[in-house]
Amino acid sequence: MNERIIITKPGEVGIEAAPMPVPGPNEALLKVLYGGICGSDLGTYRGTFAYVQYPRIPGHELAVEVVEAPQGSTLTPGTLATVNPYFNCGVCYPCRTGRVNCCTGNETLGCQRDGGFARYIAMPVERIYPAAGLDAKQTVLVEPFCISYHGVKRAAVQPGEKVLIVGAGTIGIMAMLSVKHFGGIPYVADVAPDKLAKAKAMGAAGTFLNASPEALAAWTAETTGGDGFAVTVEAVGLAATFQDCIDSVAFSGRTVLIGVSKQTLDFNFTLIQKKELAVYGSRNAVKSDFMEVMDIIRAGGLPADGVVTDIYPFARAAEAFRDFSDHAGEKLKVLLDFQK
Repeated sequence: MNERIIITKPGEVGIEAAPMPVPGPNEALLKVLYGGICGSDLGTYRGTFAYVQYPRIPGHELAVEVVEAPQGSTLTPGTLATVNPYFNCGVCYPCRTGRVNCCTGNETLGCQRDGGFARYIAMPVERIYPAAGLDAKQTVLVEPFCISYHGVKRAAVQPGEKVLIVGAGTIGIMAMLSVKHFGGIPYVADVAPDKLAKAKAMGAAGTFLNASPEALAAWTAETTGGDGFAVTVEAVGLAATFQDCIDSVAFSGRTVLIGVSKQTLDFNFTLIQKKELAVYGSRNAVKSDFMEVMDIIRAGGLPADGVVTDIYPFARAAEAFRDFSDHAGEKLKVLLDFQK
């Protein structure tokens, strides 16, 4: 029997019976073990996510087990894997030039197309990446880590550079860990003290409770000797936090935008010219990010116990979304256990 989670409209989460997937040519049947509630899933629940229509099956952070695979595939039943959830058209300019993560017709599971929060799903074999050496709770963290890692890699963080991550949620924490991987010195700002404490415990060089732009400016000057941060990373998805990143970055610095929002921003764009900033957007990830991130996790670069704050059984999905929405300042990664 198959069941799936559905968000019918903002604030309404249900579980419905669903047909068992019938894998198409070159697709494998997968059993979902764990699913992570992403910021986009939370935004879908709240009605704030820019890329969604209702009703929607959420979910693209997945740890899966191969049930059956097509003849000739290297996948075998019982294989633990993660999935690449970003479907691209293959013909647009980014696709033709190898930038498939920013396809003009991108459809990400749980966002522009129905997602993977079901007991069983089917996926193309080329989008299924075996996670040898990881356990299921580590595997479900691969995709969100890729989002952060891809953004930090876009900014080309160098050893010894001071980097400010604005946002201490899951993506911000994983961006902090990515900065450390590249040898940068990460600092984290947020409005949630509990999340800042977690960032500090997991290796931030410093943290800041972001009370106002003026206070952030003073702390930035003190922390960087008046230079500003070499790199700033926006990991919230608010107009105000993007402005924080532009204000806090050094002259000649780099800013990368990972957060997603429906908001618009009226700001003095001449700051980009005046500081000669490099401003990068970061969308999704590519296969090489998945491979590199799994290597980092195998080497101990992402302590799953530090990131996962809550695990709910599949049957309590509505409660999980409600609790996450009501207490977002206290929670990092919320998982759903599809085996229960």
